[in-house]
Amino acid sequence: MAAAPPTVGAAVRAGAAQLAECSATPRLDAELLLGRVLGVGRERLVIDRARPLAAPQAVRFDALVERRAAHEPVAYILGRRAFRRLELSVDRRVLIPRPETELLVEVGLQFAAGSSVLDVGTGSGAVALALADERPDLEVRGVDVSVDAVAVARENAARLGLDVSFRVGDLVEGCAPADHVLANLPYVADRAPLPADVVGWEPGGALFAGPDGLAVIRRLVGAVAVRRWPRLLALEIGSEQGAAVAQLVRRAGFAQVEVRRDLAGSERVVVGRR
Repeated sequence: MAAAPPTVGAAVRAGAAQLAECSATPRLDAELLLGRVLGVGRERLVIDRARPLAAPQAVRFDALVERRAAHEPVAYILGRRAFRRLELSVDRRVLIPRPETELLVEVGLQFAAGSSVLDVGTGSGAVALALADERPDLEVRGVDVSVDAVAVARENAARLGLDVSFRVGDLVEGCAPADHVLANLPYVADRAPLPADVVGWEPGGALFAGPDGLAVIRRLVGAVAVRRWPRLLALEIGSEQGAAVAQLVRRAGFAQVEVRRDLAGSERVVVGRR
C-alpha cells in the first residue's frame, strides 16, 4: 500500500529538516512554501497542523522544497516579497528588496509636502512605491537602466494602484529635475563572496560595481555634481563604504553629509544636503 500523505505539521518539519543546510531560516521557508501550496497564511498551518495533505499537495510542496534546496530564493519561488506595507511581485529580472533598504524610505518620509523625488536604480520599484503609498502628497518617479526592471516596476505600480511613473534611463540622464534623489545602486565589489542564493539567481548588473563596489555610485555623484538638483541625495551603501561615499558626496558640493545606520548597526545610507 502507498504511504499516506503527511500531515501539515509533519510536512513543515520534514521540509525544514531538508532545508537546514541551505537556509538560515529553514522552518520559515518551509512554512511559506507550504502556505503557497495550500493558499493559506502561516498561522493557519499551526491551526491545521494535524490535517493530512492531499497527495497532489504533498507532491507540489516537495517540488517547491527541492527548488529551495537548490538555493533558489523563496521570493522568486513565490513570485512576491513583502516590503513595508506592500506585497511586491519579484522575479529574476530584479533584486529582491531587503529590509535594510527601508532606511531609504525613512529618509523620504521626512520630505516636505509636495516635494518631487526620483528613485534611481528603482529595480522592482520598492522604494518609489513604498514612498508613494505612505506619502501620496509627494511626486515620485523611478528610473532604471534595465528594461526588464522597469517592466517589473510598472507591473507593480499598476497592480497596487500607485501613481508612480517609471522610465528606462542611465542614472539621471534625461530625467526631469527633482528636489530629492534616492538611490539603491550596485555597490558590491566584483570579487566579493556572496551567498549561494544570491549568486546565480539575482541579476549581477544590479549587484556588482567594480573593484571597490563604488563605480556606479561615483557616476551618479558626478552626474548630480554638475546639476543644480537635487537638494538632497541619499545613497544606500555597503557596511564598510560610509567614509568613502561621504567623501564623494562632500566633494560634489553637498555641505551637510551624514551616514545613517540600519537596525543592525551597520552603515547603510549616506545623506547629503546642499
